[in-house]
Amino acid sequence: MKRILMIATGGTIASKETGEGLAPVISSEELLSCVPEVASVCDVTAVQPFNLDSTNVYAPHWLKIAEIIEDNYNLYDGFVVTHGTDTMAYTAAALSYLIQGSRKPIVLTGSQKSVYSRDTDARRNLADAFLFCADERAYGVRIVFDGSVILGTRAKKTRTRSFNAFASIDFPAIAVMRDGRPYYFIEGEKPVGEPIFYHKLNRNVFVLKMIPGLSADIFDYFDDRCDGLVIESFGAGGLPYYEDGAFFNRLAGFIKKGKTAVLTTQAEHEGSSIDKYAVGRKLRECGRVLEARCMTLEAAVAKLMWILSFAKGAEAEILFNAPVDRDIY
Repeated sequence: MKRILMIATGGTIASKETGEGLAPVISSEELLSCVPEVASVCDVTAVQPFNLDSTNVYAPHWLKIAEIIEDNYNLYDGFVVTHGTDTMAYTAAALSYLIQGSRKPIVLTGSQKSVYSRDTDARRNLADAFLFCADERAYGVRIVFDGSVILGTRAKKTRTRSFNAFASIDFPAIAVMRDGRPYYFIEGEKPVGEPIFYHKLNRNVFVLKMIPGLSADIFDYFDDRCDGLVIESFGAGGLPYYEDGAFFNRLAGFIKKGKTAVLTTQAEHEGSSIDKYAVGRKLRECGRVLEARCMTLEAAVAKLMWILSFAKGAEAEILFNAPVDRDIY
């Protein structure tokens, strides 16, 4: 029987009505009591490092989850992280970079409704997460939600109410859960040996979402505050020429300070392509502008935070372009 450590962090799955709205107050023991069927396939131990709405979960919490997994890696066969849905994709991406080459599964799940709601999706998602985690072929960071098994680097929350809240962006879901077992579309090769754990993230990363008419003066805010900039541009990617090319000049100045810039797109699918249009090709004159291509925004942000914790310049570019768990191709 597999030994699994459940790391409960809060979220809707652990929420009750408080009079001021839903808030996470349900303990890990209460959650486990709602899925007694998993006791027949795995022996579960639970810890609860925090109990938060995932809107409040960010880099220090990602590092804490990774620390718990590292401290217990040799004691358990897998890990299930219960988590709020709003930032689950960011946490999954961050864990994919903080814990690389894991031969053991690290499964995130949650729900759109509290585990105590009559028509909840929580019990199914939680049971599926444990059942997938107990599967001999499972490994790496995955989200299990509404019957889909999604790579941690490929997940995005695309719906706020429906049970099928998560999509796998520009890459297939690797499996589906049916009748308590995974049916794989893409199985992959399980890593061997020990995983590599990282212990730092650079939080000085800013996402600039372009809107028509935005002034390049926005650089005044983050020029001296940020080490990395992810630009969510339009379409295939580029910057506007208006204001006498001010955006290009300010971006070039940002990069000359030794900072790292990544271009991505606001379009959810098919990724960026800097060289397609003149507004993109001109970016080549600004210096080292990295391109997210088909990466999700969540993965691009988390990867940049990971890289900039120990590298910059040419080394950062090499690391950003190197695939980690199929985050880029």
